[in-house]
Amino acid sequence: MEEKKEKKEKSVWNNYTAEEKQELFQLNESYKAFLSQCKTERESTEEIVRQAELKGYRNLQDIIKNGESLKAGDKVYATCMKKAVAMFNIGSRNLEEGMSILGAHIDTCRLDLKQKPLYEADGMAYFDTHYYGGIKKYQWVTLPLALHGVVVKKDGTVVKIVVGENEDDPVFCVTDLLIHLSQKQMEKKATVVVEGEDLDILIGSHPLEGEEKEAVKAAILKLLEAEYGIEEDDFLSAELTMVPAGKARDLGLDRSMVLAYGHDDRVCAYTSLAAMLEVDKVERTSCCLLVDKEEIGSVGASGMQSRFFENMVAELLHALGGYNPLSSRRCLANSCMLSSDVSSAFDSLYASAYDKKNCAYLGKGMVLMKYTGARGKSGSNDASAEYLGRLRAILDKHNVKFQTAELGRVDLGGGGTIAYIMALYGMNVIDSGVGVLSMHAPWEAVSKVDVYETYKGYKAFLEEI
Repeated sequence: MEEKKEKKEKSVWNNYTAEEKQELFQLNESYKAFLSQCKTERESTEEIVRQAELKGYRNLQDIIKNGESLKAGDKVYATCMKKAVAMFNIGSRNLEEGMSILGAHIDTCRLDLKQKPLYEADGMAYFDTHYYGGIKKYQWVTLPLALHGVVVKKDGTVVKIVVGENEDDPVFCVTDLLIHLSQKQMEKKATVVVEGEDLDILIGSHPLEGEEKEAVKAAILKLLEAEYGIEEDDFLSAELTMVPAGKARDLGLDRSMVLAYGHDDRVCAYTSLAAMLEVDKVERTSCCLLVDKEEIGSVGASGMQSRFFENMVAELLHALGGYNPLSSRRCLANSCMLSSDVSSAFDSLYASAYDKKNCAYLGKGMVLMKYTGARGKSGSNDASAEYLGRLRAILDKHNVKFQTAELGRVDLGGGGTIAYIMALYGMNVIDSGVGVLSMHAPWEAVSKVDVYETYKGYKAFLEEI
């Protein structure tokens, strides 16, 4: 009993061998590089496809066009509007028996430029924005921001833009009122101390010589024309966004954590990808599904509520020579899924927001959330006890450190994931992922231990479920 108690109380960090610690740090270095490079869903999809192809994955659309068939051992991927991707590793068992699915989202909170964003006011040029996802708006002022995205011209030319990430790049910001004049501002509620229409980005102040009207705006347009070959009307067909500038960094003197933009939910997307690429031959077809639009309700063609995934499963069955409506339904109903999404890690500075007995802790391993939703489990997928029992056995077998959690105190708030959408097919689904501090803030924090244990858990799931 004493030995058991001592083992239970020992830090997760101190349970690792030297080889495991090396693997842990290597995984987190790769993850940091991914975060630093991929700050939009388009950038994430491009990098995911690049890594998949290096591991032998082929474009499913090419196979469809060529009329090729698929067999066990084949690896394919499909993309949707360059903002979502599904990867499949074909197993030896009939696809009707279901798949092992890791599903995460690759969109994250940000400031999107409006379709008519550029304007001048009092000798300063600005971009008008519309925030995306659930944010505390006051957190986005006075931060160095970077511009990411694409502009599509009328002739179909796609212009990629990234400004603010290199050391010699300019950056952008939302200004704030100085403390000396902010007595009235400080009396407002936090929800309105900075309002959505005030999240405009300062982008310039140098007037174009010879121009009398809106000379600063004219100078910005001239720069855009010279650098990118775009004009003001091209903003109408653009997807441009402002995100926190800078790379993911080690957090803490002991480098035990990672501070970065976009942990929610790229930490689960990356660990899902890493696990998927490591698993080779499988009996049950494995799938890594990384989608868009979760932060705004999983809507749109590239969101989980679209038919993208369902259509790709049908195409897969067809290429395997066994499609019919019933086989597609059986495949989805018999599948098992980890809805790979983050949980809120306990923050001792805000302890009253949590039930300490039922919350995630940084550095305690992968998180399983039987249900999310709000208050009376509204909007929740509530995983079955039988499914949880199977997962516990798998995680214990592979020595994966895990914990169970809820998002916070019962009546305080809540949140949702893609789990309830996939559960509509009748498959077993549970939320699982990494605990995050400062979730939805411009900079979030995670433990390197949790990243590593989640990767191990996802890999074990694909191999064993």
